Amino acid sequence: MILCCGEALIDMIPEPTLGGSDGYVPRSGGAIFNTAIGLGRLGCRTGLLSGISTDMFGHQLMADLRASNVETHWVIRSERPTTLAFVKLSEGHASYSFFDENSAGRMIATDDLPGNVGDVSALYFGGISLACDPGAETYMQFAQMHAGNCVVMVDPNIRPSFVTDEPNFRNRIERMLKLADIVKVSDEDLNWIIPTTDALETKVAQLCSLGPSVVILTRGSSGAQAWLPDGQSVFVASRKVNVVDTVGAGDTFNAGVLAGLSEAGVLTKSAMQTVSVRVIERAIEFGAQVAAINVSRAGANPPWRDEL
Repeated sequence: MILCCGEALIDMIPEPTLGGSDGYVPRSGGAIFNTAIGLGRLGCRTGLLSGISTDMFGHQLMADLRASNVETHWVIRSERPTTLAFVKLSEGHASYSFFDENSAGRMIATDDLPGNVGDVSALYFGGISLACDPGAETYMQFAQMHAGNCVVMVDPNIRPSFVTDEPNFRNRIERMLKLADIVKVSDEDLNWIIPTTDALETKVAQLCSLGPSVVILTRGSSGAQAWLPDGQSVFVASRKVNVVDTVGAGDTFNAGVLAGLSEAGVLTKSAMQTVSVRVIERAIEFGAQVAAINVSRAGANPPWRDEL
């Protein structure tokens, strides 16, 4: 089982009203939520560990999880409000304004965490849930508790405008990357994490030195490349499609990669340390395939297995 650990929120998506001006439509989202949905739709056994409100938006999130076959018994419910992310689209690219103070997702604590993870084989972390305490440190501690037995994948998915304590956030991201078996970063993420003028490949080498078995660098329409512990790398081109918007693109890509690795039988600590270039290549190709379908339609809407 793959357990996705992090934010579930409502994306307020602009859509034209009958009067002509834009209104906002509430769509279920959040980086970690989207990946869980993607995995569930691809037929992988998956669950979500997140704080979700009992308000109207929380009910929407829970219903959408169940509809996509995501197990919800890990969810931490509370009466605190749901995080809202108002989305602005410019030529298909999304920027966000977050409303997260005292939210159900942000305020989870270590006392809320499950005592054991049962048959969970892999943990997935990232997104804005690593940016704001106390929830961010709660996820950090959960990762530390179980990284010895579970494969850990981290996608920082950094939103600079959401970071209020940059030194603390940088420290937490570095600690998470040291725990990870798989790190996926966009070129924008990598340049934020390592703000130097070095080439991207040099920065990737710095990430590899932290200890992950696989580092994946995505460059949008320019494709993705992965590096393995023995220094080998593999490049996969992106699929060419008519892009409607990029909301949830990276999240869906991650779902495809995790699904591909799961189906190859390599989501174990030992297998990831010796994983072959061909297995990683196939997993990234699958990630690119499902991400291409997602960006060809509005919002975060990962494909079902029978759409592939």
